[in-house]
Amino acid sequence: MTLTILLDLDDTLLNTNQDVFVPAYFQALSTQLAPHLDSSKVARALLTSTNSMNQSEDTSRTLSEVFEDAFYPQLGIRKRELDSSIQEFYEQVFPTLKSVTSPNPHAKPFVEWALSKSYRLIVATDPLLPRAATFHRIRWAGLDPRQFELVSTFEDFHFSKTHAAYYAEVLGRVGWQDGPVIMVGNDMERDILPAQRLGLATFFVEKESASQSGPEAGRRGTLSDLRRYLESADFASLNPSFKSKESILTIHASTPAVMNGLLGKLSPEEWKRKPSPSEWTLTELICHLRDTEREINHMQLKLFNGSGEPFIPRPDTSVWASQRDYLHENGFDALREFNEARQATLDILKETPDADWERKARHAIFGPTNFREVASFMGDHDRLHIHQTWTLLKRL
Repeated sequence: MTLTILLDLDDTLLNTNQDVFVPAYFQALSTQLAPHLDSSKVARALLTSTNSMNQSEDTSRTLSEVFEDAFYPQLGIRKRELDSSIQEFYEQVFPTLKSVTSPNPHAKPFVEWALSKSYRLIVATDPLLPRAATFHRIRWAGLDPRQFELVSTFEDFHFSKTHAAYYAEVLGRVGWQDGPVIMVGNDMERDILPAQRLGLATFFVEKESASQSGPEAGRRGTLSDLRRYLESADFASLNPSFKSKESILTIHASTPAVMNGLLGKLSPEEWKRKPSPSEWTLTELICHLRDTEREINHMQLKLFNGSGEPFIPRPDTSVWASQRDYLHENGFDALREFNEARQATLDILKETPDADWERKARHAIFGPTNFREVASFMGDHDRLHIHQTWTLLKRL
């Protein structure tokens, strides 16, 4: 399987002193908007709106929508009144901030080497800035955004790196492929620990080469050290593990965000397009997910409310598409209804005490099991159909 490498941007690919860059960015944007607004008010609004993005767990709104809903009301102005000034800022003023950054000299050689190996590369930067700003910063690092399969920006993502669900959303947006994955970054709290909570292998970026002895040997150092590590690593050790309670909850929480991101802007024709006579349309697929959530997942979880070891049935859902005439439903409505059903599932999972996650049961297909494994099967089902959705979209 192909290795997927998630690369942080700031102080991983691009040397960025955040204590200098962030104030310079806020000051530049405040100055740009000064003809319209008081600069101190803009700075406060930027700070509180960024905090709103960091705290958001709303899978129905992208981080850009969260930002706008917090930013413009504080300024007492409508978004369209500032659109031209903000566009001009990112085209003409933001590029001048390059002077407070510098390329990581190890970044370009590492990226070119990884591409020569046909590894999948993703810029997994905190999606708190617009696409235009993020693309500028990738170029400041001496790289081209087109070298990466995905770049996370606030127009497309629903979680910041405050949440482990960000990493699940990243992997979902590139199809939840099987195979080894490694997250590479310099921030323990936002790059390394959240990725590990999902179940990913990590590499901690430092300015100097790390010691090659001890339990962390090979898993920290410069990007050149990372290359040496990957050249000799057993990639089987980089395969994710999604069996912990936290990773299961994270995948369940991320799936609505992924599906909203993949499907939220489809045209009616795209929802109904049939790839081949034997394949589902995207409307049929999301209806399947919605009804599985309502009628299978909720039922299975609630069976654990009784006494003893419950029997977990698994009805045949493959006939539902034709029986229920999914093709003639509204795909966007079904997506919204899936979101609502998934929130109910999350409520059940979060309210289940830790001890009950190990409660035993017998599954109709898998035999002896427990609550945690049943919830994990549901996450596997999510990942299967996200991959199916991603594949179908590639063919539209």
